[in-house]
Amino acid sequence: MLTKLLKICCNSRQCTFVKPFEAMPGPRGPFGLGNLYNYMPGIGAYSWLQLHKAGQDKYEKYGSIVRETMVPGQDIVWLYDPKDIATLLNERDFPQRRSHLALAQYRKQRPHLYKTTGLLPTNGPDWWRLRSQLQKELSAPRSVRNFVREVDAVTQEFLTFLEQSVEAGAAIDMLPKLTRLNLELTCLLTFGARIQSFSPEEQHASSRSTQLMHAAETTNSCILPTDQGLQLWRFIETPSYRKLRRAQAYMESVALELLEQSVQGSSFRSSLIASYAQNPQLDRLDVVGTAADLLLAGIDTTSYASAFLLYHVPRASEVQLRLHAEAVKVLPQAEESLSADALRTEITYTRAVLKESLRLNPISIGFGRVLNQDTLLSGYFVPKGTTVVTQNMIACRQPEHFPDPLSFQPDRWLQQRSALNPYLVMPFGHGTRACIARRLAEQNMHVLLLRLLRNYELIWRGRTDVELDIETLLINKPNAPVLIELRRRPA
Repeated sequence: MLTKLLKICCNSRQCTFVKPFEAMPGPRGPFGLGNLYNYMPGIGAYSWLQLHKAGQDKYEKYGSIVRETMVPGQDIVWLYDPKDIATLLNERDFPQRRSHLALAQYRKQRPHLYKTTGLLPTNGPDWWRLRSQLQKELSAPRSVRNFVREVDAVTQEFLTFLEQSVEAGAAIDMLPKLTRLNLELTCLLTFGARIQSFSPEEQHASSRSTQLMHAAETTNSCILPTDQGLQLWRFIETPSYRKLRRAQAYMESVALELLEQSVQGSSFRSSLIASYAQNPQLDRLDVVGTAADLLLAGIDTTSYASAFLLYHVPRASEVQLRLHAEAVKVLPQAEESLSADALRTEITYTRAVLKESLRLNPISIGFGRVLNQDTLLSGYFVPKGTTVVTQNMIACRQPEHFPDPLSFQPDRWLQQRSALNPYLVMPFGHGTRACIARRLAEQNMHVLLLRLLRNYELIWRGRTDVELDIETLLINKPNAPVLIELRRRPA
């Protein structure tokens, strides 16, 4: 394969010397023993909770492609150049990932419930068999638009919940509220079930809603520490694996309960699980695994992204005015229902606002692949089987890609879009391994933004002396409360 790469390189307009993998710059650790120590609390310069800062530091020290040896024999290549990212995504056969390894082990130990390890850790034909069937309901725009009316109704209930949560003029810590909204929406759209997460009873620490929220965050916070390093959890139950196992056991029990209620009850109506249960290409174990995956992925991902969105909008007065105008256009009367047609054709600015928020604060710092063929990246030979991870968040904050990169400017998606590299802003991933529920997540956030701005002026009450930062719990979480005051607008 190296010979083939050399021929391709030399047949190009300008022959380029192929540099060996070993010459790629990056940290190897002392005596070549690996850089994992650098992530240990109180010892190293990096942190699992601030991987974006580690990524920026490596970019400044080593450049746009970095080879980091975590432990001997375990390398990660980090990509910052959109040309390399495009090359990575020119994948053959089935794109492979190396993630959620401890979750995969947990599910392999429960073959009575899971046929595969799920969409996130599974690779190869097993993954494609699942993906090709599940995406029919989750990826088709027309299928997603069928949920608009239900999402809109729940979102209006959520606004009432917000008003009842605090006294007029007080600031609301939005993230825990948004988590309840997305938990409610996930259960409704996945199972056709309402779990009443806005009710007073469900606010208690021992309630099903609160425990589900905690279990989802716990699982996500354990993924990166168990994926990297020595992976001792494969042999003994480490504290991180124990937390993940317990969290997954609880989420699994709720998913099974809601699945049984959907199948046996008279409310087996329009829902994702209803469609999957009726699909002859999927058996019961496939449906159980899918239910668990959707419950895990649907809560925190959209909640964190929505929280960053509600951080940026109140701090940009002109943006908020234009959003309000667009919300009035699609909702002339605040109490009327939002139509799917309006979301499809009349919310150009709302889409740009979400896109810009996801540029600055994407769902994750990037996405990973395990190379299924030898590949040339930035002139370096990278062998098959290497783990390669993109650094889109860092790349999206560089002035060579975006003028005034740290400022929140939705207009760049209306005025300059054709000039922007399509491989920079990919918050949901790319291609067949992109987030399967991307369209649904975006639609839910559009509905939330339109409803909020139609009814309220948003006032930022959080810190103004520093920018809101992130914690990298696999997905990017705000590192401080997102404090918003809601001032009701005239009807």
